[in-house]
Amino acid sequence: MRPYPVLLLTLTATVLAATGCQRGTAAAAAPAATAAQAAAADPLVAEGEYLVRIAGCNDCHTPGYSDRGGEVPRSEWLVGSPLGQLGPWGTTYPTNLRLSINALQEDEWLAYTANLHTRPLMPDFAVRQMREHDRRAIYRFVRSLGPAGDPSPKALPPGQQPPPPYLQLVLPDMAAAAQDQNPVQ
Repeated sequence: MRPYPVLLLTLTATVLAATGCQRGTAAAAAPAATAAQAAAADPLVAEGEYLVRIAGCNDCHTPGYSDRGGEVPRSEWLVGSPLGQLGPWGTTYPTNLRLSINALQEDEWLAYTANLHTRPLMPDFAVRQMREHDRRAIYRFVRSLGPAGDPSPKALPPGQQPPPPYLQLVLPDMAAAAQDQNPVQ
């Protein structure tokens, strides 16, 4: 069964409850559905949570997630991180996805992620390869969490030293690496 009929019924009930267009005394006495309840009824929210877990989004975008073996309350997920990632491109910081996504409409998110090009270490290529359905599910899951946390630090250009904490990535000298693989006898 496709999820659309269930979603349509849920949205219709939510609109009716919010506008007071219910019939009957029992229905009129029922409290209006909250946004969180409507999100919980959306099957894409559960799919989005699954995708966030398996795609490793929390590894960078949730402070302490890897250190704690993934045992971080969902209320702390995807708030960005102050851990800089320093490399030849400068220093990047994992974005607070909860603030970023909550500032976008769904169609804006889909367009943005379909053409995503970011700085390392973000695997933007993997996001671009996701089906629209998957990117929509991630959007709906993150929106269901609500905004939280502070904006992430701004990226720094190459040559500018970041404040701690940061992870420094040192790339091998390609000429030396090639020589090591093909030593002259």
